[in-house]
Amino acid sequence: MYQVLLCRLRYKLSFRDIAEFFLLRGLEFTHETVRDWEERFAAMFAQQLRAKRQGKVGKIWLVDETYIRVKGRWCYLYRAIDEDGNWVDVRLSEKRDMEATKAFFSRVHEVAGEPPQGVVTDGLISYPRAIDEELGTDVEHEARGYLGNLIEQSHRGIKQRYSPMLGFGAIESAKRFCQAFDEVRQFLRPGAKMTELASLSKQREHFVERVSELEELFQAI
Repeated sequence: MYQVLLCRLRYKLSFRDIAEFFLLRGLEFTHETVRDWEERFAAMFAQQLRAKRQGKVGKIWLVDETYIRVKGRWCYLYRAIDEDGNWVDVRLSEKRDMEATKAFFSRVHEVAGEPPQGVVTDGLISYPRAIDEELGTDVEHEARGYLGNLIEQSHRGIKQRYSPMLGFGAIESAKRFCQAFDEVRQFLRPGAKMTELASLSKQREHFVERVSELEELFQAI
């Protein structure tokens, strides 16, 4: 079950692709079984990983929203990374307004444990007030254009992973998947900083070690 969930979150495979892949390994189940396991366990898995990151967030947050299609409608995926490129948090909203922005910062504050020194955004009108009210007036806010905010590159992971799915069928399943996807992606990230370089052998060694840790974490659910 753990390997099925990992394949679902890590690789560009549909429910049917995963069922077919494991059939070749002698394990027979339907695509609906994959869907059921994701629904039952992905959120708990993500929460375990999120708890491990509690209080381990950088002092500068880069924040932006990207678009995710749910039931044929565009929804707004608020995402944040820190100055080293490490993922901070995510929140999917059907609206992009003050309430949604404040809810996002409240969620990020929860995992960080304390306010950042500064927040970099794209200048969305709701950000300054939301930062003041949820994080405090001492937090510096900087607005940068599209090319100046590194989180634009970070969006590629979820955009590329969700694209073959042709959108989500329900807002709750979309929230569950987006959270779990980014948690696993961050946990498997080879370095703590964007400037860190590692050989291919080191990257593979790190990947195998982290996958083993994920399996132990999943078994504890």
